[in-house]
Order: sequence, then C-alpha cells, then structure tokens
Amino acid sequence: MNVTQLSVFMENKPGHLQNVLKTLADQNINIITLTIAETSDFGVLRMIVNDPEKAKKVLHDARITCSTTEVLAVELDDRPGSLFKAIDTFAKNNLNIEYMYAFTEKRGDKAVMIFRFDDIEAAKKAMAQEGYQLVKNIDIIGAGK
Repeated sequence: MNVTQLSVFMENKPGHLQNVLKTLADQNINIITLTIAETSDFGVLRMIVNDPEKAKKVLHDARITCSTTEVLAVELDDRPGSLFKAIDTFAKNNLNIEYMYAFTEKRGDKAVMIFRFDDIEAAKKAMAQEGYQLVKNIDIIGAGK
C-alpha cells in the first residue's frame, strides 16, 4: 500500500526546475502533487507522478539526479484537529516523521497527507490500528487523471 515518490536533486538556479518539468512533460508524465525543499544552493523536488519508473528513467537519461522512495498516503477527515490526531498516533508509537506534505486533490470529504518515515511498515501498522484509511499508489495515480 505504499506510494512511490520521485525525488529530484537540483541546483537552486533559474531554469533547473523548468528543465525537469519540460523533461517530464515531453514524455507525457503527469505530476499529481509536489513539494520543494530548498537551501541556498540546492533543492529537492519531491513529487508523485502517474508513472514513477518511467519518470525516473527519463530523468536519468537526461542526466538529472533522482531517486524513488516509498511514502505513506493517509486519508484524514477534512476538519480541524484531524492532522493533530494523525500526528498524535505517530508520536504514541514513537514514529518520527522525516517530512510530510499535503496531496493537492481531495478524495470526497477526505484530505490526503503524504508522510515519509524511516520505518514505513510500523507507521502503516499504527495507522491501521487507529482505523485510518491508507491510500494506494493506484488510487493516487487515478486521481491525477
């Protein structure tokens, strides 16, 4: 039930993001959601795309440094306090969130958050025990169409 995320490492200079986006667009790869973390010199573009393996190959062929990572996508009620309850579940299970970001498209009356953990299996187990719905890669990819 993990979701495959693509991480692209690039210099924080004009044109580098544009190059990545054009490379993906030219190969008909759809970006479903993304986030960028940056420092003064480098940035990490993390994204969920409709075909992560093809995207990784295309970017490598274009000499763009990238990797894939498994992340956890969790449905949350779209109301105040829902994110706190999810984070509280992780804390009670001693799970450290490496990073997180919001999925840009709602699923009915639910919001979806993307989480990265060192121990994704423990995180999945903790969420399942609390009754959270995990979102599959195929469900996210289908949402981006």
